[in-house]
Amino acid sequence: MKRTTGQDRNQTRNWRPATRAIRGGTWRSEMGETSEALFLTSGYSYDDAATVAARFAGEEEGMTYSRLQNPTVAMLEERIALLEGAEACRVQASGMAAMTASLLCQLSAGDHMVSARAAFGSCRWLGDNLLPRFGIDVTVVDARDTAAWEAATRPNTKVFFFETPANPTMDVADLEAIAKIARAHGITTVVDNAFCSPALQRPLEFGIDVVAYSATKLMDGQGRVLAGAVCGSEEFINDKLLPFQRNTGPNLSPFNAWIVLKGLETLDLRAKKQSENALKLGEFVEGRVPTILHPWLDSHPQKALAQKQMDACGPIFSFVLDGGRQQAHAVLDALQLIDISNNIGDSRSLMCHPASTTHHNMGPEGREEMGISEGMLRINVGLEDIDDLIEDMDQALAKVGL
Repeated sequence: MKRTTGQDRNQTRNWRPATRAIRGGTWRSEMGETSEALFLTSGYSYDDAATVAARFAGEEEGMTYSRLQNPTVAMLEERIALLEGAEACRVQASGMAAMTASLLCQLSAGDHMVSARAAFGSCRWLGDNLLPRFGIDVTVVDARDTAAWEAATRPNTKVFFFETPANPTMDVADLEAIAKIARAHGITTVVDNAFCSPALQRPLEFGIDVVAYSATKLMDGQGRVLAGAVCGSEEFINDKLLPFQRNTGPNLSPFNAWIVLKGLETLDLRAKKQSENALKLGEFVEGRVPTILHPWLDSHPQKALAQKQMDACGPIFSFVLDGGRQQAHAVLDALQLIDISNNIGDSRSLMCHPASTTHHNMGPEGREEMGISEGMLRINVGLEDIDDLIEDMDQALAKVGL
């Protein structure tokens, strides 16, 4: 296989994002296919013993085993790195595999990590349960309070870990300020950017070191496969992440990589149109509910920061009802078009009750600490006609007296 004619690294990095999303990282076989080839193989054969020995010794480029390299997977990694503006990328079997690998590859017993209060339930589980089992201390802070990151820093602090906007509270963290604090102390920053994707926010531009993704979300964008990705410097990806990944095996299948490659071709269009729909639906909902958490509305206390860091609001926002779980579930049950689902980033509109789904494992006290109430609902706004979405939300809210 060879890269498409003219696709050297310098040229592809000069391409604009929409071109990178379609052309970046494309390899073609001798068949000259226009769509990326799908290589469903676990192993490879070699012309002679010297060739395979050289490849395993790292003296010659080429495939050795699909846990280590696969042409379809490699194309996806190169394309995501281009979109992110990163030197390198490795993809994983799921978003949580990416989060776990990005942390465990660099933390050891005796180390300390500072983590954000508001986060996806499984991300919080890593810091609350998994890392302490291996002698890694974790301090939780309110990511919105920049001074809290400095105050929580210790001599053995190795990682700052957070997402922005946060799931599902929509807290916005100051990427540039937190990255500055981390660099002053030699700390690696790891940001979960799944709510935005590189189409809407590129944390590396603000000084963040490592960006981790659930590519299941906006990158695929159509609810088809599980996938994850970690982007960063070549040193981090090759010297820290790769040894962990190649020996623990959280690898992405070639088929899933191919699906995400297809998703990336429309990522920019989807992310921006879904953001447009989310803003219109948010403006409608704001007049009907007690509290709305939407980073592009004037009611959000961090609107200015969100607009500094993000190109658009993204497809996701939350709102809170005074009637607790009973009223929130009643709204979900009244929906006719919008699906009840805990996924995000999908081209379909989906809504869920975080307290009983994505953050159920946190328990009541944990959810209270994170700011997740029983009346909170989170919505992923899709690509349906916005008037149909407004009509569905209108009738569902009306059925509960709102």
